[in-house]
Amino acid sequence: MRIAVLGAGAWGSALAISFCASHEVCLWARRREACEELSRNRSSPYLPEVPFPGALRVEPDLSSAISGCDLAIVATSTAGLRDAANAVAAIRPRIDLLWACKGFEQGSRKLPHEIVAEVLPEASRTGALSGPSFALEVARGQPTAIVLASRDSAFAAQSAAQLNSARLRIYSASDLVGVELGGAVKNVIAIAAGIADGLGLGRNARAALVTRGLAEIVRLGVAMGGQPETFMGLTGLGDLVLTCTGDLSRNRDVGLRLAKGQALADILRELGHVAEGVQSATSVRDIARMRAVEMPITEAVCGVLFEGQPALQAVRQLLARDPRPE
Repeated sequence: MRIAVLGAGAWGSALAISFCASHEVCLWARRREACEELSRNRSSPYLPEVPFPGALRVEPDLSSAISGCDLAIVATSTAGLRDAANAVAAIRPRIDLLWACKGFEQGSRKLPHEIVAEVLPEASRTGALSGPSFALEVARGQPTAIVLASRDSAFAAQSAAQLNSARLRIYSASDLVGVELGGAVKNVIAIAAGIADGLGLGRNARAALVTRGLAEIVRLGVAMGGQPETFMGLTGLGDLVLTCTGDLSRNRDVGLRLAKGQALADILRELGHVAEGVQSATSVRDIARMRAVEMPITEAVCGVLFEGQPALQAVRQLLARDPRPE
């Protein structure tokens, strides 16, 4: 299969490296200078220790990248998805397309599938790639399992079978909303987990936070039309556990730094990567409020991120909540 991966950040590069083992893959970056650097170094600046396979083609021209492909995969951040989809629509509006970003679009509060439906209404078949997957481990070929979700269940099953490999196991699903919701909200909970770890609250506290965080994800997910069982799988519990506990988690890292009193602007500048939980937190909170869904951990994270609330005070407020049946 001919695959065009659009977006040469850590995740796009990792997917391109992984799929190159069995498919004809090209990797496109928005800036020509970035393409030239990738071609010259034959590795991603985000994953410098993993060289590009010889067969991986770096393509600076979007039209050349997608004109002959069987499948396009947008691997930008959620903030970049609309621009990428618009660019694809101008060249090839009827295309099989997946996206590999997690979160809500700021301002519109739209999930990725809503953005794609709006920008690419004529797209042939579409879906999301999501699940517990650090880019570095995928690039290294370490075992990983993710989910390909589409409302077109035949497309999901067919594409998952074609992309599946021993190094990157891909399951199919039809609950697109649930899969996307799990991937978006777990990043917010991971910031809270990082705060708890940064304050030295211990493993018991982390386990409680992850468990209650999952309850928040399920409540909001079901309210938005997701299936409860989706949140017990890879894109719910699996992704949540990885992002809340893994040292490679950017969102957990944000929480760790917040706990030490570092300013958010400085954290984001030093990270050098997008931390989707920061961008999604207010969307998650606002949607929950509109739907009367109780999400105290999300509220606390927003207080620390955007309202100047000290991390320790936010934790104390959570602990002071009245007991209730689980």
